[in-house]
Amino acid sequence: MKKYTALALGIMIASGSAIANSKLVIAHRGASGYLPEHTLAAKSAAYFMGADYIEQDVVMTRDNKLVVLHDHYLDRVTDVAEKYPERFRMENGKKRWFAIDFDLAEIQGLSMTEGFNVSSEKFSKESAQAIFPERFPLWKSSFRVHTLEEEIELIQGMNKSTGHDVGIYPEIKAPWFHRHEGKDISKAVLEVLKKYGYTKKTDKVYLQCFDPNETQRIARQLMPAIGMDLKLVQLMAETSWNETMVYTRGKPSPYSYDWMFQPGAMAEIAKYADGIGPWKPFLVDSSSTKDHLIITPMISEAKKAGLEVHPYTFRADKGRIPTYADNFEGMLDIFFNKVGVDGVFTDFPDKAVEFVKQSEGKANKKS
Repeated sequence: MKKYTALALGIMIASGSAIANSKLVIAHRGASGYLPEHTLAAKSAAYFMGADYIEQDVVMTRDNKLVVLHDHYLDRVTDVAEKYPERFRMENGKKRWFAIDFDLAEIQGLSMTEGFNVSSEKFSKESAQAIFPERFPLWKSSFRVHTLEEEIELIQGMNKSTGHDVGIYPEIKAPWFHRHEGKDISKAVLEVLKKYGYTKKTDKVYLQCFDPNETQRIARQLMPAIGMDLKLVQLMAETSWNETMVYTRGKPSPYSYDWMFQPGAMAEIAKYADGIGPWKPFLVDSSSTKDHLIITPMISEAKKAGLEVHPYTFRADKGRIPTYADNFEGMLDIFFNKVGVDGVFTDFPDKAVEFVKQSEGKANKKS
């Protein structure tokens, strides 16, 4: 992993007055620790668990509709391989069923479930193996893929009926792929957000993207052209993940994120974005122990540049707690109160909301 040279900074207490909900809880794909990711059921659960923002990963269909899926392919969470066995493309030697090859009506006719892997070459529901075996059982109940507009209307509708003000946190997925296929997904997402009244930084929305070229295009070209100025978050990855690709003479190659881990990178990002979304180990080195917490300079440089910091992903599943933390709450304590992040992406928004309430309640008593 290319990152800042780790520094043992010891214990850092986040500065600032203790204000209710000053730390953000972002429901990662909804309450995905309890219900299948990116289902309307998971979003409703996250809403009533008290999340401040709910995330939407957005991809585009063949007929130019925006649907909420973590991947720009369908085969990890639906039975598409069973219903359309011949409609795949080969990617890195593996069959993949891309959302962009299907119309919305076809996609919404699929059964949706927990994320899974299939060990055999031929798909069957029986051979599917859940990525998180202790979560919601595969192929139970009834779930389907929904559109970005449907989810926004759900959240705005609940805001009206409850009097709360929960925000949205859409991510534009693989814009490099969509543009290569002739679809400007970023422009389409902005048009939907504007349609539903999200136009300025004070609105309850963050727009995120892993593709730095596209994030800059959104900030400097697309939003000014249609009179928008939303809060933008630059997501961060390791180059080896192939999260963002760059086409040269029609062939894709991985975008290099190496520059983001160099001194001065945060100031460069601050020229076009309002925040960063780093992977947790970019902020707390994985070699940290309970007695020796190694916090990288990224957080201090980001704060100095005026960037908000919302790391991903905080999970309470067995085996998902880093060795430097005792439990899920201890992990949150480290990132909120020692590292000093502004918000976290979590599959378990109820647990994070409760932690924030208790933590800030204690701080208020002290003050």
